[in-house]
Amino acid sequence: MCTPPGGFCPRGVGDSSGVRCLDAGLPDADEIDRTPDDGGDETNALVRFNRETAAACEKNSGDVLPYVGTTQAARDMDLLRHVLGDDKLHYFGISYGTELGGVYAHLFPDHVGRAVLDGVVDPTHDAMEEALAQAGGFQLAFEHFAAWCARQGCTLGDDAEDIVDLTLGLEETLDDTPLPTPDGGEVDGDALIGAITGALYRQDYWPALRVGLEAVTDDNGEVLEDLAEALGQHGGKGGTDDDTTDDTTDEQSNEDDAFRAITCDDSSNRYTVADVQSRLPDFLEASPLFGPGLAWSALTCDGWPVPGTAPRPEVGAPGAPPVLLVGNTGDPATPYEGAARMAERLGEKVGVELTYEGEGHGAYDSGNTCVRNAVDAYLLNGKLPDPGTVCVAEPLPEGK
Repeated sequence: MCTPPGGFCPRGVGDSSGVRCLDAGLPDADEIDRTPDDGGDETNALVRFNRETAAACEKNSGDVLPYVGTTQAARDMDLLRHVLGDDKLHYFGISYGTELGGVYAHLFPDHVGRAVLDGVVDPTHDAMEEALAQAGGFQLAFEHFAAWCARQGCTLGDDAEDIVDLTLGLEETLDDTPLPTPDGGEVDGDALIGAITGALYRQDYWPALRVGLEAVTDDNGEVLEDLAEALGQHGGKGGTDDDTTDDTTDEQSNEDDAFRAITCDDSSNRYTVADVQSRLPDFLEASPLFGPGLAWSALTCDGWPVPGTAPRPEVGAPGAPPVLLVGNTGDPATPYEGAARMAERLGEKVGVELTYEGEGHGAYDSGNTCVRNAVDAYLLNGKLPDPGTVCVAEPLPEGK
């Protein structure tokens, strides 16, 4: 979310009055089951954790919490434009950055320069709908991985369906009996899902995921634990990264705290356990593997001390110049349909779509030459791709 020197740190992120929710009295996030299935103690523990985290955020960063939303970040961007003396703001946003770009276009349509949104957030979704769409997106991406793995002759199964079923069985088994690792840790069901989720963000990670899953079937969790660590998906209950450190500074990262603060400031949705339980069948239908965790993530803002802005972001920007929207058909985190819906919400003749038939989250960072040439041509020369342009990914080399 904060990527200087190429970008800037929005409010609450990194050194921009960084939000800190950490509190010595909080339970270790890795000990919280993010997919409670008992309807009792595990569910209550998750609710308590979210509420205690919210209280710690208010205690440690209460002065800044009301001012870290996307609308404030968009206004800050326009102030940067003004200070730099630019008439227009040229912008490239990926993932959440597409929501920020859309909100900026809504607030300042006359100041939009050449803008590219890659891995586009669906602005028609509220928080629960977004989580449900992600469940389907990650399921589709994992099925694509499983089909690739089967073609490679991996030991997980003869076809994609076998591999998906085997992985679901592994998750259930590890949830009941975590697999110890040599460093004294363990790989449980949540850690397995965390590692898979992280690996689906880039197709380059698929070979490592294959090795990790094959090792788990041989009762070796070390490879998958190492993969999760490398991808920022730490093991243990929940597979989250609430206590990670920045390797370059040896200081504790506030990435998760800032993400929570911005998410909860933006969204007015405040879901309850009953809300989640009523929607669980839909999430399970979308993905028995990823659905439960994403459904329960809807409780993240329970107890948040600041009321959210709105159920959905406002991105309508009639009269703005063209905005290039790059949608990836295999994107797990921001499913492909989001690009078309962003185009519709931006307004007639504003959103221009470019399709990437590939895998992973976003398209530009995949290195695909077609995507890079199209994006670069617009940002550097103002030349938009022809309507209906489709870029196709190169397949992973056989045996890799």
